[in-house]
Amino acid sequence: MTKFKLLALSVLTATCAFAVNAEDTFSLGAGVGVAETPYKQYDNKAVPVPVITYESDNFWFRGLGGGYYLWNDDVDKLSVTAFYFPWEFKPKDSDDNALRQLSKRHSSMMAGLSYIHNTQYGFLRTTLAGDVLDNSNGVLWDLAWLYRYTNGALTLTPGIGVEWSSENLNDYYYGVSRSESRRSGLNSYNPDDDWSPYLELTASYRLNDNWSVYGSGRYSHLSDEVKDSPMVDKSWAGLLSAGVTYRF
Repeated sequence: MTKFKLLALSVLTATCAFAVNAEDTFSLGAGVGVAETPYKQYDNKAVPVPVITYESDNFWFRGLGGGYYLWNDDVDKLSVTAFYFPWEFKPKDSDDNALRQLSKRHSSMMAGLSYIHNTQYGFLRTTLAGDVLDNSNGVLWDLAWLYRYTNGALTLTPGIGVEWSSENLNDYYYGVSRSESRRSGLNSYNPDDDWSPYLELTASYRLNDNWSVYGSGRYSHLSDEVKDSPMVDKSWAGLLSAGVTYRF
């Protein structure tokens, strides 16, 4: 995962934890995120993050995406979803001379289906989406089980999940073409699809009826398909983000 992909998913995780059991909510906030990326000698920066959440019987908006409910009750929530996918690679952000010779990888827009199933033991969260701008022609599937624990003003939502990335998605963001190989001196590389497990934790604390603070973290163990890329020198990626929200 890149810095921006992890950041987007962290925001979605945090706002999802706030909105899963909410009714007709609207909140605004701001936060900051810092990530460790797998790209070689890639700059890690603190990035400001706007946090917008809206939930109604028919529509929802969380973080960088939104959706329309096809089914929505207290147990099951199925929706058509679309979200901005800021996964990108900028050669100039790497201090590795070989990586600076590679082509830029662009962000995109993803669309597909999202589903949440609530139980007394936690909830299932899954999204299947594809690139609709034809940058990678890739597909992403995220599947996680989370448990929401509330004690007074404090809410904790730990989760465990796995993310599947298609061959096209991995090739676009981690592959090295023959022309790039000749230009950079890196070996050419064409990854297959992969599974990457992860752990995450979101915490929020309600200061009063309107104001809350939150923090979110995720640790992802990268698959061999990603770790074997000449662009990568780590076996994991991680992110921490924190911020404040105001509920109307």
